[in-house]
Amino acid sequence: MNYLPGKNKICAVIPFFNEESTLKNVVENTLSFVDFVIAVNDGSTDNSAATVENFENVLLINHSANYGKGKALKSGFMKSIELESSVTVTIDADGQHKPEFIPDFLKQTETCDIVIGNRLHNMKDMPLHRRASNVITSKLLSLKTGIKILDSQSGFRAYRTKILNKLIPVNNGFEAESEILIKAARNNLKIGYVNIPAIYGNDDSKMRAVQAITGFIKTMFS
Repeated sequence: MNYLPGKNKICAVIPFFNEESTLKNVVENTLSFVDFVIAVNDGSTDNSAATVENFENVLLINHSANYGKGKALKSGFMKSIELESSVTVTIDADGQHKPEFIPDFLKQTETCDIVIGNRLHNMKDMPLHRRASNVITSKLLSLKTGIKILDSQSGFRAYRTKILNKLIPVNNGFEAESEILIKAARNNLKIGYVNIPAIYGNDDSKMRAVQAITGFIKTMFS
C-alpha cells in the first residue's frame, strides 16, 4: 500500500461480503476519484479479498466472520479517522453505485456534513419491493428526525471525516445506516443530496427482509 495519509486526503470505505464478481471493478473505478480505499471484508467465504489485496492505495481490513454492514462501516470509519482523511465516501461493492458521481458528492461536502445519494428522484428502474421499502423508511425517519430524509437506505454517501466520531454505529446490520442519520439529526449536522441512478441488476441483495425490518424498528425506537 502506497498512500500517504493526511487531512487533505479523500478516502472511500467499501464494505463487502462475497462480491468476487464486482469488487475489483468497483475498487478500480473508485480509485480514479479518491486517494485511497479502505476495503472491509466482512467475513467473505469466496475469493473477493484476493481480487484487491495487492492493489496500491487499498487497505484491506478482514473481519473473522460476517458481522453485518454496520460493523464493516464502523471498522472503515475508525480507520479513516485514524488516517486523518478529510472526507470519507462510502460506496457499495456490488456495482449498484457509479463512482463517477463521487466528485459531485465531494463538491457538496464543502457546505454539508453528510451527502447522500438519492435514488428516489426517479424510481422507474427500482424493483417494486425496494421502492416501497425505501419510501416508507425514508418517511418514517423524516418523522423521527424532524428533517426531510430523501433516501434513507442509500449506502452511497460522503461524510466530513471530522464528524464521524459522532456517528459511529452501534448496530451491526443494515439498520446502522438509519442509526447514523438519527445521530446526525441529534447533532444538528447538515445533510445534502446528490441525485444518482437506481441500479439493481439481478437484485441479489444481501439484505434479509425480516432481519432488516426488525433492526429498523429497533433503531426507530432507540
